[in-house]
Amino acid sequence: MNETGLRILVTRRWPAAAERYLAERYDATFNTDDVPLAQQALSQAFDDYDVICPTVSDKIDAAVIGDAPRRTRLLANFGVGFDHIDIQACEKAGVMVTNTPGVLTDATADLAMTLMLMAARRAGEGEREVRAGKWTGWRPTHLMGRQLSGKTLGLIGFGRIAQATAKRAHHGFGMEILYYSRSAAPKDLERNLDAKRIASLEELLHASDVISLHVPGGVETQNMIGAPEIASMKPDSILINTARGGVLDHDALAAALKSGAIRAAGLDVYPEEPKIPEGLTELENVVLLPHLGSATEETREAMGQRAAANVDAFAAGAPLPDRIV
Repeated sequence: MNETGLRILVTRRWPAAAERYLAERYDATFNTDDVPLAQQALSQAFDDYDVICPTVSDKIDAAVIGDAPRRTRLLANFGVGFDHIDIQACEKAGVMVTNTPGVLTDATADLAMTLMLMAARRAGEGEREVRAGKWTGWRPTHLMGRQLSGKTLGLIGFGRIAQATAKRAHHGFGMEILYYSRSAAPKDLERNLDAKRIASLEELLHASDVISLHVPGGVETQNMIGAPEIASMKPDSILINTARGGVLDHDALAAALKSGAIRAAGLDVYPEEPKIPEGLTELENVVLLPHLGSATEETREAMGQRAAANVDAFAAGAPLPDRIV
């Protein structure tokens, strides 16, 4: 039943319950092929649908949005990050944008810890060795990694996901917590995590055994961690990125990993997904995951529910709960 008359486009497959919810209430079109839509198709959608529900795989730039007036009035983004959407162009065209904050915090923090453990304990190398039939048996010096327990974790950015990562690292592994952020966290949170705010990025990089990136993507953070920053890290350090691919210079990272300037890295995001930057896939000391940060059944269903709640509010003419613009 579509009493609202709204036409909705969902650009990728969502969990079945979320798709069913939209299908029962709106004239919803689903991308059953589940491949990224071409820019031309996305642009056409702005004339054909009232609401578009995009994901990080959709580049919605000024050319796609075009000039007003067009039919689409809401982009209900499936995800918390929105650097793939030209917010200024949306604002100019009168298109509202929402996201799904909060619901993917725990899943992404879990994955950050997964990457830390895999990189520190060389789990990716070991798994590849076993599958290739090259394991010759236990020996005292085989694939020796490092413990996380007692090490110093430096968090760049200190929002929800970084704080959840710090909680796991400190209370689960006894890691010392340092963070670099534009604003200080509440004092009670700092006390609970025994966390210390560091004044400069260089100081944090120099003091940390593991560095985990938790800043939003966009122009302000583009290549925030490049060759000079990597040079400030300890030779035995590990770099983790579950934020956005663009915040890290992957050529500089590959060079540092290859030369041994840093010990290892764990990545879940890349600048031009699904393309993996050249130079990384041939290295053993980097863990490469296919953007799995929020990929749990519980989280993806919650993201669908959160996006749908914004669509419902739009249909009812009510304030959007997660409005960005």
